[in-house]
Amino acid sequence: MISFGERLQELRNKMKLRQEDVAKKIGVGRTTYAMYEQGKREPDYETLLKIANFFGVSIDYLLTGQDKTNNEKNLFFFDMEGLTEQEIEEIKKHIEFIKWKAKQERRN
Repeated sequence: MISFGERLQELRNKMKLRQEDVAKKIGVGRTTYAMYEQGKREPDYETLLKIANFFGVSIDYLLTGQDKTNNEKNLFFFDMEGLTEQEIEEIKKHIEFIKWKAKQERRN
């Protein structure tokens, strides 16, 4: 299983950046960032958020290698911009109803 540090290094290498470049962007020293990649230190929550935002990934991906937003079973891949919280909740309830209905049909 790939570690947090290895995942950081992989993301950085994909962007063809140096450790110093990433460190400056997230507001830590190069040696501190290097220790993250080496597994000798762990970032605090605020820094973890900065890292995730910088690389354009979720914290979940950084920590586990899995990204809930990329889960094929996640139906919230469409743009919900402009919807109210109530409308989003209605969508969620409708999805739950469809899942329940499908489960009932499978039992028969």
